[in-house]
Amino acid sequence: MFQATRLLRSTGLLEAVEDRGAEGMTAAEAATKTGLSIYAATVLLECGLSADLVAYDNGKFVITTLGAFIRRDEMTAVNMEFVHEVCYLGMHKLEDALRLGEPAGLRVFGEWKTVYEALAHLPENAKSAWLRFDHFYSDAAFPAASRIVLERQPQTMLDIGCNTGKWASLCLARSPELCATLVDLPGQLEMAMQNLREKGLGDRAVPCPVDVLDPHAELPSGFDAVWMSQFLVCFSEDEVRTILRRARRALRPGGRLWILDTFWDTQRFDAAAYCLINTSPYFTAIANGNSRMYRAEDILALAREEGLELQTTHERLGIYHSLLELAPG
Repeated sequence: MFQATRLLRSTGLLEAVEDRGAEGMTAAEAATKTGLSIYAATVLLECGLSADLVAYDNGKFVITTLGAFIRRDEMTAVNMEFVHEVCYLGMHKLEDALRLGEPAGLRVFGEWKTVYEALAHLPENAKSAWLRFDHFYSDAAFPAASRIVLERQPQTMLDIGCNTGKWASLCLARSPELCATLVDLPGQLEMAMQNLREKGLGDRAVPCPVDVLDPHAELPSGFDAVWMSQFLVCFSEDEVRTILRRARRALRPGGRLWILDTFWDTQRFDAAAYCLINTSPYFTAIANGNSRMYRAEDILALAREEGLELQTTHERLGIYHSLLELAPG
């Protein structure tokens, strides 16, 4: 049903039916409008009927409220393309991934240890869908989060897991005195630095290639702020411990560690928690084989083990995010 719903949207069938309004549209008319065969339009529209995306009256299909939502909602489109391009084939190997503790489904793209190593080399459709999915959620939270972080007027910031440099770009643009050091794998750093240079911000950004999966790979130190966004969910609990330990050492006295993430136990609505919890199989089968969507308390317990104490929690930033402010105890 997932693929039928996706195709109802991507082929323009939902759009065609909605544009006809209450009058409705036959499968033949929908086929003509979209360039599909009558058979293809009938199959997809009847699937839509079973899912309450369209109604059927007097031989014509009429869009429902749910169908109109599926057609227009950007989050739905982002999620569908992420599942289709990145997850769908690899999920066939979920059981293998659970048994082996490695991302067995990632092999549909090649021989990589994690999706993060593979990201710069993925097929364009898959890479675009992955980045759009990642950015959709963080982009909604970044404006409010940056105001909170920059209120402390940090002069130096360590951005661990900088991805394409969106967070660093926003902070550097808003704080002319700020300098940022970017930590990630070489492929991501190349994308991030290119984006920052294009915006005229590259002179206040320093790339620092580090494989944080290596527990012996130290981070640079002496920072007012250490930042991690949608990052710790990419690692097992043991790996999170080592990252937090090194992040603590990267802070100067009085510095702050900031963790922005979508914790399933801090959600306002049960449906949001459901969606976040059921993102965990992606991490199992595709991303790395050993991480999951965490509760906030899971991360805070690990932070306390590493000598970090919670200072403040900022809830409901963007769509789903919480921002944890921590300092060495």
